[in-house]
Amino acid sequence: MNKPDESMDAPSAEDDRGGMTARRSSHWFNRTVAGAGITSALGDFCYETTTVVLPGFLAVLGVPAAVLGIIEGIADAVASFTKMVSGYIADKLGHRKLLVLVGYGLTPVGQVLIALAAGWPLILLGRLVSWFGKGLRGPLRDAIVTQSVTPETRGRAFGFHRATDTIGAVAGPLLGVALLGLAQGWHWNGADGPFRLVLWISMIPGLMAVLAFLILVKDPQHAPNPGLKFFSTLQGLPLLFKRYLASVGVFGLGDFSHSLLILAATTLLAPSFGIVKASQVAGLLYVWRNVVQVAVSCPVGFVADRIGHLPVLITGYVLGTLTAVLTALACWAGTDSLPLLVGIFFMAGLYMAVQETLESTVTAEMVQPETLAMSYGALGTVNGTAKFISSSLVGVLWTVFSPMLGFGIAAFFMFSGTVALIRISPR
Repeated sequence: MNKPDESMDAPSAEDDRGGMTARRSSHWFNRTVAGAGITSALGDFCYETTTVVLPGFLAVLGVPAAVLGIIEGIADAVASFTKMVSGYIADKLGHRKLLVLVGYGLTPVGQVLIALAAGWPLILLGRLVSWFGKGLRGPLRDAIVTQSVTPETRGRAFGFHRATDTIGAVAGPLLGVALLGLAQGWHWNGADGPFRLVLWISMIPGLMAVLAFLILVKDPQHAPNPGLKFFSTLQGLPLLFKRYLASVGVFGLGDFSHSLLILAATTLLAPSFGIVKASQVAGLLYVWRNVVQVAVSCPVGFVADRIGHLPVLITGYVLGTLTAVLTALACWAGTDSLPLLVGIFFMAGLYMAVQETLESTVTAEMVQPETLAMSYGALGTVNGTAKFISSSLVGVLWTVFSPMLGFGIAAFFMFSGTVALIRISPR
């Protein structure tokens, strides 16, 4: 019987920059990669369950639909800017795993606040707590995964991580909807009872995520850098990385929330299917998008490790642009073609798999290890801010003019970001 591979716990590569020693496995699928993937799946299971039941919960509480948009927008903004600060704190103090544990622990805390809410203020607070935790943990977890493997296998590691992450995003909403349907047949004192039950149950995977990260993940040695200055470090990031962030930001200005894809599908199918059935079909199309993302994330990582991460990321950006173009054309034609919509959501799943797998790995190729977490924070902040602007812009153009114009402008920004990314020449 062969002995277990011990290379993952022994230093195999040393980086003297910033006094950092990174322990990397000779095999990409190590305990840390597996643990981070399991943790992300459980974490996504927790908060994506809330995402799918929150609109209905607000409706039975009598909260206007506009408040949902405000809550989600504020929460996304908090998560985006938290990523920058958390990366800086981790690089300065060196305590990455502890901060990630706090971040995952805040998600079930937010669930408790939402489950107890009788109105929108406590729901807003709960969402802010959860999204603050999401922003706190993201860049630091990615930095840990990056430094637990060799540069040649980062694509595979992140492909596995994004696949497991999306499994939670598929399973959570499906189970949430199933539990909601089951609980509606029980006796409750009010219509909000089934929703609160789902919210309480969703805490279980949230707590399991904290335990999984604590037990399974080993943070490679990371020396603190107490002299690190926030603004001077940002200014000192490599020019190539700044150009990369600019390209990501321009693309992000068109990278609208895919809840708008669901709305577009619902709108197009409603005349033929009726609003209720159209909503159900649109929801299944979104699950299909997530299934595609799960299926292709690992292959994307393997391909990128072989031919280069940046070229594959550019291909993903091209697919994103085509997704927006086809959605705009579908809205212009007013088509209710289900095969076309299946194709659009398939393409959306493909480009999301590439984007979420490789934006982090390209970042790692461009920056120094001692500022890796802060660089991931900058990437998350740019992405989150741009996406918030994009979703708002597409929504306003849809309402004031037409959905075709909204998605058409999105396609323009995505195309511009793709061209900017093509013009980047790695040193």
